[in-house]
Amino acid sequence: MNETVRVQELRALIASHKRWDIFFGIIGLLALMVGVLTFAALFAEMAINGAPRLSWDFFTNFPSRRPDQAGILSAWVGSTLVMLVTAMTAVPLGVGAGVYLEEYAPRNWMTDLIEINVTNLAGVPSIVYGLLALGLFVYGFGFGQSILTAGLTLALLILPVVIVATREAIRSIPAAIREGAYALGATKWQTTSDHILPYARGGILTGVIIGMSRAIGETAPVITIGALTFIAFLPPAPVSAEFPFLSFEWIMSPFTVMPIQMFNWTSRPEAAFQHNAAAAGLVLVVMTLSMNALAIYIRYRLRKNLKW
Repeated sequence: MNETVRVQELRALIASHKRWDIFFGIIGLLALMVGVLTFAALFAEMAINGAPRLSWDFFTNFPSRRPDQAGILSAWVGSTLVMLVTAMTAVPLGVGAGVYLEEYAPRNWMTDLIEINVTNLAGVPSIVYGLLALGLFVYGFGFGQSILTAGLTLALLILPVVIVATREAIRSIPAAIREGAYALGATKWQTTSDHILPYARGGILTGVIIGMSRAIGETAPVITIGALTFIAFLPPAPVSAEFPFLSFEWIMSPFTVMPIQMFNWTSRPEAAFQHNAAAAGLVLVVMTLSMNALAIYIRYRLRKNLKW
């Protein structure tokens, strides 16, 4: 009799837990749908308002006081050049710092302090990086309100993300990889360069692209360092017809970026400018989603080719 009672109590307890599982599953689904549906509604409204403005002229025209003739040429060129400087700065520094902290740095209080600060920097508001860059790059180093300043500012912004992503990717490598390399006489650098980094590159590239997709949509730092809200010219071309066929004059040129152009248009009362801002926002969202999709694809392909 007692055994029957215990079985019934156990069944009732299991049924109660299952009901709670279903309840929390429904709550989680509703929370997910709120976020997804909100984004979908905003994206649909932006697409409806902005899609009619998308044309070849919209991508090849400079901004104008006439909304039907305005374009995003200077904005998307500026965003591309700024992202180029950001990638060339943040990727080698972030990956190098992550490899050092994970593979070479001694385990002491100084390393722990650096790790805590790197983790905290990933959550610092972007406006703080803009103020730091204003004092350091604009006035301290004399770079002025240039593409170089914007690229370095956004590189500082995503540097903690790249470092953390690199460390997490390296930590995911099984210890047997290192032990096998050391057993065959490999040095620490040979083990890191020939075994650890090739296996971790999927996670590293994912972190880099996610960081870049965040940087391309930032507005506060580039406004703080003095990005132009209206610009009707392009920086000098990076490629020239004369030897050495490369020009770096564009690095010190004034600039604007996509979020700044959108801010300029949304501040105007005319409805046509609002549609231009929606079209620019649609382009920026597609660029960001494309970068995230590329990160997912790269991670899938690299993990599929790994052989442990």
